[in-house]
Amino acid sequence: MMLNSILRTCAASALIAAFITPVMADSGSVTVASFGGSYAESQKKAFLAPFQQETGIKANMVDYNGGLGEIRTQVETGNVSWDVVDVEMQDLVRGCDDGLFEPVADIKLPAAADGTGAASDFIEGTLHECGVGTIIWSTVIAYNTEMFAGEKPTKMADFFDVEKFPGKRGLMKKPQAFLEWALIADGVESKDVYTVLATPEGVDRALAKLDTIRDNIVWWDAHAQAPQLLADKEVAMTMAANGRIYAAEVGEGKPFKTIWDNQIWVQEFWAILKGARNIDAAKQYIAFASRPEQMAVQAGMISYGPARKSAAATVDEAMRPHLPTNAENFATAFHNDVEFWADHGDAISERFNVWLNN
Repeated sequence: MMLNSILRTCAASALIAAFITPVMADSGSVTVASFGGSYAESQKKAFLAPFQQETGIKANMVDYNGGLGEIRTQVETGNVSWDVVDVEMQDLVRGCDDGLFEPVADIKLPAAADGTGAASDFIEGTLHECGVGTIIWSTVIAYNTEMFAGEKPTKMADFFDVEKFPGKRGLMKKPQAFLEWALIADGVESKDVYTVLATPEGVDRALAKLDTIRDNIVWWDAHAQAPQLLADKEVAMTMAANGRIYAAEVGEGKPFKTIWDNQIWVQEFWAILKGARNIDAAKQYIAFASRPEQMAVQAGMISYGPARKSAAATVDEAMRPHLPTNAENFATAFHNDVEFWADHGDAISERFNVWLNN
């Protein structure tokens, strides 16, 4: 009797296992940290929801404010609650050096539809030992079309020409981006900008170019201020994050126009926290989010360029002109060198502040 009972129990257990094993194979979860707002919503629709549907792995998203503070605390305390995090380039480099991220070289990134390998399809600079590129955004110059009745500005150097294109200029009160522009507008070739800017004479040259428009500059501190200043006609032209201008122009119908010439682009990455509890699921998620077709879905919802060339080519036609990585927009694009700013930023900022207060 007991033997028969045991056999019946084992048989029943085996039958149950046969039904639950496939579910268990797809069980698990991955937690992704990102920046919230419409950007996070685009990620949920393009990546998290379809990933969960395809794999059965529950994909959760939490918001954070960027930087390495929360990441460092989790890793150093051993209480890691995030698996994947969307990080900016400077945080990826510093975090990788500090051992806060897992290596990602073993993630099998999918090829493009035409068979081009991922390594060739990702835009140069968007693959890193600790991260896989996701989007590209840029600092651009934008203007209010209502403030130029005749000829309209078309190139970055027009920002510095207040005689031909009169009006106030909006600049963020920190030297990154506009010092590079100042040198290019003063005749320095793009490839030589950081070499020149690394010298005291180069910084002086950039500041001297700024002197030519100093009386026309309106300084701002937060990215949200740029489109507002433009809308209020407190400035005729301003530096701005491309996504902010897109949201105001397309979403709110503002009379804005983006100048893509010499846009300064930066990339963001997917990274995996050191000691993440769900590393395998995290790697699966990054591989899925690196599919060109999924990147194109996200780019169709928000004006950030996908990190893969093949993805940019398949984005909805109405959105393409608003993407940094659109071929025409990217022709003179200038890559922000975060390592340069990490090495020289403090000294240049000190020099800039002296100039600002004189």
